[in-house]
Amino acid sequence: MRSLDWWTIGIYLALLVFGWLSVCGASYTYGDADIFSLGTRSGMQIVWIGTSICLGFVLLMLDDRFYDTFAYIIYAVLLLLLFVTIFNPHEIKGSRSWLVLGPLRLQPAEFAKFATALAVAKLMSTYGFNIHRWKHFAAACAVVLLPMLFIVAQKETGSALVYIAFFLMFYREGMTGSVLFTGVAMVVYFVVGIRYEHTLLLDTGTSVGKFVVLLLVQLFSVGMVRVFCKDRRQSFIMLCYTVGTTLLAFLFAEFVIPFDIVWVQLAVTVFLVGHLLYNALATRARNYLFITLFAVGSVAFFYSADYMLNNVLEPHQRVRINVLMGLEEDISGAGYNVHQSEIAIGSGGLKGKGFLNGTQTKLKFVPEQDTDFIFCTVGEEEGFLGSAGVLLLFLALILRLIKMAERQPFTFGRVYGYCVLSIFLFHVFINVGMVLGLTPVIGIPLPFFSYGGSSLWGFTILLFIFLRIDAARNIERS
Repeated sequence: MRSLDWWTIGIYLALLVFGWLSVCGASYTYGDADIFSLGTRSGMQIVWIGTSICLGFVLLMLDDRFYDTFAYIIYAVLLLLLFVTIFNPHEIKGSRSWLVLGPLRLQPAEFAKFATALAVAKLMSTYGFNIHRWKHFAAACAVVLLPMLFIVAQKETGSALVYIAFFLMFYREGMTGSVLFTGVAMVVYFVVGIRYEHTLLLDTGTSVGKFVVLLLVQLFSVGMVRVFCKDRRQSFIMLCYTVGTTLLAFLFAEFVIPFDIVWVQLAVTVFLVGHLLYNALATRARNYLFITLFAVGSVAFFYSADYMLNNVLEPHQRVRINVLMGLEEDISGAGYNVHQSEIAIGSGGLKGKGFLNGTQTKLKFVPEQDTDFIFCTVGEEEGFLGSAGVLLLFLALILRLIKMAERQPFTFGRVYGYCVLSIFLFHVFINVGMVLGLTPVIGIPLPFFSYGGSSLWGFTILLFIFLRIDAARNIERS
């Protein structure tokens, strides 16, 4: 007990208290006689909080080696539950992610996070594992992506996207930064390309979106040659060629004969890819080959993004993305949640309207205001100061998790700790950003705040397993 990180437990309890107050504020209706009644959401949340604390206590009582020993078994059981849930006849809000057992409803996706974290920590702590070997890295990715695919099959895309957070842990454990850079680049291509696809570049008749994305592909490729191949001369020549040719084409199209510069950029990109491939064969350097694949993959991704948006994504997902990027204004439809949430947060001002005094939330203007959009209740009732306080609490939790993860003597504990950290960071960043209109609405809960037993239990299990592993850090193993 002396080795437990009591600061983290204190932060956990504080988040539970503030979370319950927020659920009260979000679910309270004028005239309710008793906020502690089990017939109200605030009353039921007390039950979930109580059972979560008991669950955390049980997890602390187990031997820390239990989690290492049975990691794969726990993972297999949760995978089976995820697979069974795909065929669940009970569809709730368009999703088949819930198992209905009489009056009890459970969401296996919430529990699969800690199971996946245990399994990937077990795999990466195996003797001889090296993340720089493609077979080992692919195996670790498979452990993460398999539950993700099952959750997507349940039509629960938001919960599936949480598993992207595991790549932050991979980066900490030695994954090359180019993988994360590639992911960020794809997001930039998608946002810039789609957002400015129909905006023309001055009088040239060229799409700004396509022009900027292709130029970025070229510049990123040249920069990677400089960083990863350590070849200043090649990178300088390639930079002069790509930028010079694009600039000449722009000047010609603007002042002589207007034409679509994208065709010139495609030709430059093809030449650039050919040059990279030639260097890869001539020097037999893998980095040149990887940069070649990056350039080709970037162009392929960009030109398939529009098709994915309009033909693969569900209509409501497509509208949400268009609203977020400012391509559509659907205040009465897909943008309604975010619009009302922003009104609620803005109306709170500096100090807020006070506990149970929020008008937007009491009049139920904000949909899902006690689950996915509960942070708007914090903003309305507690104001900027209360919202900042909650975010500081989450920041304190993140910093404690970093400190705990770094002091682990074994790979298993460190990897699991960074998995926990990455999941919490992703949930907080995306949920708060979603409520503020900064990230897409993907429907994921705010840890310890959103109403519901599955998410609260899931986050509690995730955290308290790590607390138990950390408490055994000073035990000498024979």
